[in-house]
Amino acid sequence: MVATSVSMGVQKKTRKFAQVKRVIGQRDARLKKNQVTGDDKAKKPTSEEVVREIPQAPSSMFFQHNTALQPPYSVLVDTNFLSHTVHNKLELLPSLMDCLYATCRPIITSCVMAELEKLGPKYRIALKIARDERWERLECSHKGTYADDCIVDRVLKHRVYLVATNDRDLKRRLRKIPGVPIVNVAKGKYVIERLPDAPEK
Repeated sequence: MVATSVSMGVQKKTRKFAQVKRVIGQRDARLKKNQVTGDDKAKKPTSEEVVREIPQAPSSMFFQHNTALQPPYSVLVDTNFLSHTVHNKLELLPSLMDCLYATCRPIITSCVMAELEKLGPKYRIALKIARDERWERLECSHKGTYADDCIVDRVLKHRVYLVATNDRDLKRRLRKIPGVPIVNVAKGKYVIERLPDAPEK
């Protein structure tokens, strides 16, 4: 009998211990009131912090200072752009004219030609398009055949070009130069960027 009562006593103690409820602290982040106050703190800057707001100018504003760009447009064509043109089965000149709603002159630099020749047989169709006699040729006097640097350099010296490229790095560099519209291939057609009064696609 004694043994039984001892065991029952132990069980009762264990049950009492198990029934203790855990209580969330008043400062716990999971409480709704603490979340609200946290949001308020984030919204209210301290007196020491200086709030700076830089107005976002539309990309077309860059073009307003460039009065040299007018039809017929001179379009510097990049290696990457020719590759995407072939991949999407687009015709270079008709597609450019459909995009710009104006006459244009595709321009192929000698370094773009050299890049296409280096890329081998995979780019033979793009090279064939680049060799078309209808396009204007620009000879490069610089050393090496890195077309991106050549295009950026030409655009900085003479703001009379549109640039046709699908290269992300080149587009990022060109966006830093005011007054240089960019043509790229997207969704199976040519799309113009940073050209005011361009028709919406």
